[in-house]
Amino acid sequence: MIGLHFNLLIVIEYAGKTAKHEKLWKCRCQCGNTTVTRQGRLIHGKTKSCGCANKGNLRHGDRRCGNTTSEYHAWYSMLARCNNPKHKAYADYGGRGIRVCRRWFVFTNFLKDMGRKPSAALSLDRQNVNGNYSPRNCQWATKSWQNKNQRRWL
Repeated sequence: MIGLHFNLLIVIEYAGKTAKHEKLWKCRCQCGNTTVTRQGRLIHGKTKSCGCANKGNLRHGDRRCGNTTSEYHAWYSMLARCNNPKHKAYADYGGRGIRVCRRWFVFTNFLKDMGRKPSAALSLDRQNVNGNYSPRNCQWATKSWQNKNQRRWL
């Protein structure tokens, strides 16, 4: 379960069991807060955040009132590709061992390290295509650069 992404939560550690022997997991919310919840509530989508989403105060990074910045979208997509086995591209990322550094599980850390995109024509790129997503291996790059910097299928 550790590293899996459920709605706005990422599982960070095992937290024991309830009196009824249900597994508990400590999760980090995209707002930066942590919460402990039962495994079943995560899997079935009953717990979606630390509680901030329930208060109508959903202000995770650059996601406000349904408007999402391209930096937030790049971050969210990166996490989904690497941590969600149901994502269509998981086999090419998380399924082959590509991981996201722990620091980047929080959007504000990702934004602090990567900065805003200098141009709308750029997207998130890993310099070493077999390496993990981390400050040392990522850059904003053009589509033409990314087309040259990819795994070659035999």
